[in-house]
Amino acid sequence: MLSNYNIGTRIKPADARMDIRFQRMVDRWVGIPACAALSIWHYGVGFIFRRAETNAPKRILVILLSEMGSLVLAEPMFRRVQDRFPNAEIHMMLFARNRQLLDLLGVVKKENVMTIRDDSLAHLLRDLAKAIWWMRTNKFDAVLDCELFSRISAILSGISGAGRRAGFHRHTQEGLYRGSFINSPVAYNPYRHLSHQLVTLADSLQSHTVPRGKDGSLAAKFSPPIFHPEPGEIESEIAKLHHDHPALAGKKLVLLYPSGGLLSIRAWPLQHYVEVAEQLLQDGCAVGVIGMPEDRPLAEQLRLACSDNANCVNLAGYTRSVRHLMCLFHRASLLITNDGGPGQFAAMTSMPSIVFFGPETPTLYASWSPNSYAFYLHLPCSPCLTAYNHRNSPCDGDNQCLKRILPAEVLAKAREMIAVSHPSGVHANA
Repeated sequence: MLSNYNIGTRIKPADARMDIRFQRMVDRWVGIPACAALSIWHYGVGFIFRRAETNAPKRILVILLSEMGSLVLAEPMFRRVQDRFPNAEIHMMLFARNRQLLDLLGVVKKENVMTIRDDSLAHLLRDLAKAIWWMRTNKFDAVLDCELFSRISAILSGISGAGRRAGFHRHTQEGLYRGSFINSPVAYNPYRHLSHQLVTLADSLQSHTVPRGKDGSLAAKFSPPIFHPEPGEIESEIAKLHHDHPALAGKKLVLLYPSGGLLSIRAWPLQHYVEVAEQLLQDGCAVGVIGMPEDRPLAEQLRLACSDNANCVNLAGYTRSVRHLMCLFHRASLLITNDGGPGQFAAMTSMPSIVFFGPETPTLYASWSPNSYAFYLHLPCSPCLTAYNHRNSPCDGDNQCLKRILPAEVLAKAREMIAVSHPSGVHANA
């Protein structure tokens, strides 16, 4: 489940698709040989240059580079690490564009964070060199590699110098080759929720079973992290929203996120969004279409397709940060969204949400919010985006897994959820 609501990112959708193809190519032709070379090195002289293995690490590095939404799902893992190793110092490595959400979660001290820019190849290479130097000088005892789909995190783990290196491993399964230098290998399980798998990753630091984690706790439901605004912050942001968009004042607000982000196959049809928006506007609701700045044309297309477009507002690119978006969530009565970051962010508030799954599955990526409802049809080909195909779908673009989710049933669920919604701290008609 990729977070595509990366505030401030300036990538056109077509360029983003080309970028994904380039990343897959590099991952295959550079990543596989690099992982193989590191495996040989670790079995040769590598032990001379790394710290000794320990079941009680004092300095732990977590690598979770690319997934903003997955940061929310990883919060139980951070709590597990803190519970199991209360005296350990936790550090974090991630892409710079995801830093603001990490700061909101508050699971790592700000001075213990290493960010890597990925907005250009030059920035990426420069920051990777800095990150390698940072890892070697910090002398970590253990590394938790939380990535599923790329080999760059495995390579960073392999050259970190840490004695204990935990990460997902293919074991007897085909695909997902990431070398053999992970000495706390956790079997990636496509039938378990990502939060549970990340908790097992943390447990593997003290596990010696094969595969690691047999002695871990049984699956349980988790409580999502809570967004804690500053005093008066929500009221101030809502007042500004109403000043900028007077049509929203005095009405229940429904937010829509129609963009598929970097993966258009994850988008519920735009016409379906229009049909639902039309009916909600007739119910007397106001509608706000959210997204990144490059989503503004799509959002405007949806707005103009509504007959009552005066009460449908284009908010794509309006929010300055994830924190600003969270404040707007406190104003809204409902979010209707494709699978992506906004659905995970909504779990940090009391706002209810409807999330569409198809190419990916709620079994792995549903939020832990009790106010979230997932539409998923269980077609024979669904889900088609997995760790084993690097999220490269075999679909011809005809995503029936989403097209067959009908507007009428979504509208019925939306009306039901709006009727009982209660935005925390601020009334929906504020």
